[in-house]
Amino acid sequence: MTDTPTILVFDSGLGGLTVLREVVAARPDAHFVYVADDAFFPYGHHGENEIIARVVPLMGEFIGTHDPDLIVIACNTASTLVLSHLRAAYSVPFVGTVPAIKPACAQSRTRRVSVLGTKGTVKREYTKALIRDFAQGCEVTLVGSPELASLAEAELSGAPVSDEAILAELAPCFVGDAEDGGARTDTVVLACTHYPLLLDRLTRLAPWPVDWIDPAPAIARRVSDLLGPPSCDIAQSGAEMIFTSNRVHGLSTVLTPFFGGRAVA
Repeated sequence: MTDTPTILVFDSGLGGLTVLREVVAARPDAHFVYVADDAFFPYGHHGENEIIARVVPLMGEFIGTHDPDLIVIACNTASTLVLSHLRAAYSVPFVGTVPAIKPACAQSRTRRVSVLGTKGTVKREYTKALIRDFAQGCEVTLVGSPELASLAEAELSGAPVSDEAILAELAPCFVGDAEDGGARTDTVVLACTHYPLLLDRLTRLAPWPVDWIDPAPAIARRVSDLLGPPSCDIAQSGAEMIFTSNRVHGLSTVLTPFFGGRAVA
């Protein structure tokens, strides 16, 4: 392991920036490469075999180019489908992103939890297995949102997104009597890394207050544990942003906070 590890963060688009932000805070000593596979976005519009066939060789190209010490798959859809294939193909350590059902059910007081994800993530057997293993008696509602990831991308890019459009995606998460705080949803799992980009608006538009579960802090802790202690002489390293479409991002002002204030190449 070098004194300055390289961490590659991969997502279908910009949602993985919410994971990157936490990993940068945990490991300011690292060099970061963020890859947005926007040429194939959104993954929810592709079949499972298509995504596997896309991501596995593509990851090999980035490993060959950037020689990362660790890779974060900051995408629930890719993690639930491709992680096992990536670990079989490459020796680099991978950290995935999967729906945080276990901690959500452990903390729910009303025993009503909703999982808000892409349509692909909520229908996947991996997600259903997490519920079987970790629901702990909770009633878990799976909500497959067709448009929320795209709405989050649009808002980050400065395009107007209406409250009505967001609420239409969010409303099915809220189950039970709005007037009975002990018999309604009290916890929502954000099972797509794009969704925390809209957290302020989700909170404001929610029919009643709930706990929102974002797995990013836990992912950052796992990354830091795998890399081991940072160098005693920590200096902020560099950052790169790559779009598979080869477009110029033009988002430097927006991206800088996610990269811990460092300039993005």
